[in-house]
Amino acid sequence: MKYDVYGIGNALVDLVFEVDEKFLLDHSVEKGLMTLVEEDRQNELIGAIDINENMMKGGGSAANTVVAASQFGGKCYYSCKVSNDEFGQFFLKDLAANTVDTKLTKDTAPDGITGKCLVMTTPDAERTMNTFLGITSDFSVAEIDEEAIKQSQYIYSEGYLVPSPSGREAMLKGMEIARANGVKVALSFSDPSMVKFFKNEMVEVVGEGVDLLFCNEEEAMLYTDTDNLLDARELLKKVAKRFAITLGKNGATIFDGDTYIDIEPYQVDAIDTNGAGDMFAGAFLFGITNGHSYAEAGKLASLASSKVVSQFGPRLETKQAKDVLNHLLG
Repeated sequence: MKYDVYGIGNALVDLVFEVDEKFLLDHSVEKGLMTLVEEDRQNELIGAIDINENMMKGGGSAANTVVAASQFGGKCYYSCKVSNDEFGQFFLKDLAANTVDTKLTKDTAPDGITGKCLVMTTPDAERTMNTFLGITSDFSVAEIDEEAIKQSQYIYSEGYLVPSPSGREAMLKGMEIARANGVKVALSFSDPSMVKFFKNEMVEVVGEGVDLLFCNEEEAMLYTDTDNLLDARELLKKVAKRFAITLGKNGATIFDGDTYIDIEPYQVDAIDTNGAGDMFAGAFLFGITNGHSYAEAGKLASLASSKVVSQFGPRLETKQAKDVLNHLLG
């Protein structure tokens, strides 16, 4: 296969900065959630911050995941939508720098406003995101590359696309192409709010089931309407052949199709949890598409996630990713 992972998701430029609790209160920002906002609201918050170029990072949940898989040595493709503005050019250069293929170029990117996500990190390491989707809100079937899907081991979609009718249609089309060509289907619930407020839409996307599901403990219980992890993971077997449930500081639990595998956490002083789940998925997907067992892939994903939460931003540098890989696998 030409690609290990074909990703579908939003294309956002993250503006990452530290705030205190007072900033969130003063600006009526709900802590700990990803909130979709209008452009005026985002500009209001940007106006309250002294933005500089160092704050700009390539972002988007599935984008973070495919970049992580690529940094570990995987071959990845990303379907997304950005405009030909400054932020769109930044995003495309960032994908190229991380050797992730896409069919968009600076010459073919349409007019519009590239989506941006304000990532506000408080001293307790919790991240709060206010996102203006911009042109990525129009992500549709037109952005799907059928030939690239056919040449991939996995298609991977982020749950953040679920609220958008055109985004959901694109997810379903991508999954349909994948299944028709023997490509495995992976899905991330992405955020508790996506499961809580768009449950019916998420059920539609899951359909009769996926090959691999990524979620955290809260998302697993919300989707299965249970109040404990043991019941949730048994019910998830009905919709996912295999799954990984991240448990924060307690590591993760993985179902490999036959048995549960407990993944131990790596103890670190977390300063920014933004991107932890994306990193876990990226490292895990790299592992299972490059000859490693689910246990080995889980261990790699746990270590990589511990590294990313011990610094600001949702991604590692390529050298950091290689160091993690060499530490575990030699």
